[in-house]
Amino acid sequence: MSSPEHVQRHQPPGVPPLALTGERTLPDVPAENYWYRRHLAVYRWIAERCAGLRVVDMACGEGYGAAVIAETARTVVGVDANPEAHDHAARKYTRPGLSFERALVEEFDGEGPYDAIVFLQTVEHIERPEPLLDRFASLLAPGGAIYVSTPNRLTLAPPGAARSDNPWHVREYTAQEFRTLLDPRFGNVELLGVFHARKLALHAAAITLGWDRVHRALRLTERFYDLFVPAISESDFAIRRRGLDRALDFLAVCRP
Repeated sequence: MSSPEHVQRHQPPGVPPLALTGERTLPDVPAENYWYRRHLAVYRWIAERCAGLRVVDMACGEGYGAAVIAETARTVVGVDANPEAHDHAARKYTRPGLSFERALVEEFDGEGPYDAIVFLQTVEHIERPEPLLDRFASLLAPGGAIYVSTPNRLTLAPPGAARSDNPWHVREYTAQEFRTLLDPRFGNVELLGVFHARKLALHAAAITLGWDRVHRALRLTERFYDLFVPAISESDFAIRRRGLDRALDFLAVCRP
């Protein structure tokens, strides 16, 4: 049974809350807010580029990202195979033009072609992603794009490790390894990185100056992070093209 701090709070009437499993991130869980906002920053960046388009959000999880894209897109279909996540998303996010389908991403056909396919923080869960990426490309309309994100192994895993200790990840990538996966499949790949900004950048600088020793010595750790983590917003992350080896995540914009 999940502890109360790992279950979503304050869900709308009739919407069953989800619990953290480590497989996907969730909104409405204060302890998870860092990861949720890190992912939400990418969804908002994509939403700005999907105005008026027909979009599929593959492996959409809880549904919050599909709902963000639906604020600008013509239509959005969120696809996920997990029955609890699908039921939750379909009940919680009900705006016009947004729908959810329970299906394996390997089998979803829909009513394409689509102008954009979104596939965030999932490719690292797949042993052989090449056939799946090829299939996504076959669902695109002319001029369409596939958005793929994944963690940077160099900043997620211990130095020299083949991958992090996340049990859901089977394959993690450096920037060059991610390019090696994508470049042969697409005519154009733009690779960007997600970085700390604003108060998260200040926090990272403070750590280099010894903040970790200070808060432990003063016994402030729990009180500080109980306030700091829920206050993180998507504006505390930035998406940039340079310095990819130091990125938290990679975001690839792929066009056939």
